[in-house]
Amino acid sequence: MTAPATDHHKADDKIDLGQLLGTLWRGKLWIMFAGFVALMLGGYYAYRVATPMYTATATVVQASQQDPVVDFSGGLGGGVGADQSSINTEIQIFRSRDLLEKLVHELDLTNDPDVNAALRPPSFSAKRLIKNVISRSKETASPVPEETLNTVISEVGQMISVSNIRQTYVYTLTATTRNPEKSALLVNTLADLYIHNQLIVKSESNLAATEWLTDKASQLRIELEDAEAAVKNFNSSTDLINADTLAALNRQVKALRDRLRAADDEKAELEIQITLLNAAATSNDPEQMRAVAKDRTLDRLFEQIAAQPVAGRIAFDTYFQQILDQQRTELVRMGDQIASLQASVERQQAETSAQSDDLIALQQLQREAEASRLLYEYFLSRLKETTVQSGIQTADSRVLSRAVKPRFPSAPRKSMILALSLILGVMAGAAFVLGREMLQNTFRASEELEARTGYAVLGQIPKIPARRRAQLLQYLADKPTSIAAEAVRNMRTSVLLSDVDSPPQVIMSTSSIPGEGKTTQSLALAQNLAGLGKSVLLIEGDVRKRVFQEYFKIKNDDGLMAVLEGRLPLKDAVVHEPSLKADVLMSEKPTSNAADIFSSQAFADLIKQVRKEYDYIVIDTPPVLAVPDARIVGKQVDTTLYSVRWDSTTHRQVTQGLKELAQVNVTIAGLVLAQVDQKGLKRYGYGDQAYAYSGYHNN
Repeated sequence: MTAPATDHHKADDKIDLGQLLGTLWRGKLWIMFAGFVALMLGGYYAYRVATPMYTATATVVQASQQDPVVDFSGGLGGGVGADQSSINTEIQIFRSRDLLEKLVHELDLTNDPDVNAALRPPSFSAKRLIKNVISRSKETASPVPEETLNTVISEVGQMISVSNIRQTYVYTLTATTRNPEKSALLVNTLADLYIHNQLIVKSESNLAATEWLTDKASQLRIELEDAEAAVKNFNSSTDLINADTLAALNRQVKALRDRLRAADDEKAELEIQITLLNAAATSNDPEQMRAVAKDRTLDRLFEQIAAQPVAGRIAFDTYFQQILDQQRTELVRMGDQIASLQASVERQQAETSAQSDDLIALQQLQREAEASRLLYEYFLSRLKETTVQSGIQTADSRVLSRAVKPRFPSAPRKSMILALSLILGVMAGAAFVLGREMLQNTFRASEELEARTGYAVLGQIPKIPARRRAQLLQYLADKPTSIAAEAVRNMRTSVLLSDVDSPPQVIMSTSSIPGEGKTTQSLALAQNLAGLGKSVLLIEGDVRKRVFQEYFKIKNDDGLMAVLEGRLPLKDAVVHEPSLKADVLMSEKPTSNAADIFSSQAFADLIKQVRKEYDYIVIDTPPVLAVPDARIVGKQVDTTLYSVRWDSTTHRQVTQGLKELAQVNVTIAGLVLAQVDQKGLKRYGYGDQAYAYSGYHNN
């Protein structure tokens, strides 16, 4: 009755949301504790550790783009662009090292311990230091080392942030420090320095533009004079015709080319005709000669051949030869005509090309002169505009609102810190609970045991509160309504009903490793079966450890080994135990290997014998993973009870033990979850199962 091995793996591939939530609910106390601890730590940090920080904000608005003096990328004093790239550039200017350095020098921040950590004593008066910063003493200070200055500039850059309000030309400057007055002073001074820097940059740019335009205008004037002189000299040194006459020459050249092309075509046709006539003359066929010549006179002479064969043929051949000679003469004439036309075309082309080159050169010189004139006039006008604008420069930005001293700290945000601490604590607690559950590789619930192994769980035996093993049976007998007694009865019922058609008679009890409660399970089952009025035999199959002597006060030197060796009959070796109400066949120390003993025919005969004499036989065997005894004994029994200790035996140990039994075809009735801790069930969140144990029973 094993489940397919793939079912469990398929189940592992899916996330059971209900099981996940159940795991979190079972670990709610851990999660609440982690959340509480994180909340306390967050509160301690927010109220006792974190330093209050104050944020001051000033806004600067950028003017719309102005017309530049010269439209060369706006580099000669034009306004700031309104596109996003220009806005991002201005933000970087706010945060530039040069501007921050001016701010450091303006406020003498190198002597401020809040900014310069090298000057920070173990304890100091912040109020006195801020007062010194605001007063800005005019005393001459010693030069500041470059490394210290760089450190201070970097620290100031971290205190100040600049951003642009979307879809506007407004910049927001914020400074966060431990003193509200210093925060406001930093952003106001930075805004003033930024606007002043714009005026300086525009003034310097305008001065540089004026100097450059003056030099450029002088250079362009000289270039214009040279270009006009070149045009005049070219006109005086060449015999140029105008563009209309040149166009007429081009038309004449085109007409000559057309005549030459037609003459070439006519000559080609004539050559083909002569070739056909020569071929017809060679064939000496009057009919073919007449067809090729296509001449009426020759057609009449062809008709006379029939009446006067000799005289007619002579006249026909004579006239055909005249036609051929005429075509040859025409071919020679046509060649002379083509040569003449070719010479005329070449001569006309040479003349036209020379005139065209001169005209192109003249036009190029005229264009260069015109371009120099326009460029000179443009730069001359811009030079005058720049000279006029040099005294009326204004900044491209202005302060829209100055920063005021903040009344309340901007950090730490205590409510947010507490909320985040609580959330992180709960998350950490949940991660701990889930991680512990993922690392947990033992069995705490029957459903998990059934799902992983594929076998039914026939019983769940709680821990029996007996101080010594010898008191175990007495406890079950004295408290028949206890949780343990009811659990044993439930296990007995499940075993007997596991095969209704053929109820098991010989039952083996085993486990994966020692200490899982298999012996307790064997004794309790035997006692419970005997309570039904049945004859029961309990056999100690664990001949290596022989732990029955810790449960019973039986003094018997001869037992199972004596019976198997034939030294003692079964009835003399069996001892009736009153506390068990059943017979017990204990084992003495074996003289040979235990596996060989259980593999012998004597043991098989013993099982056959006890089947006839007892209603039920319970055999307690060693763990499966320790020795092979259980696998050998299992072949002689009807069914097997496999004990798994609660929250102790690992998944691998259980599956490996069941696998070894399955390899030798041992029938397993089901599993028993033994030594279940009721308090542990509640601690791990299995409250429903703990209630099932205690709800209807008395200990």
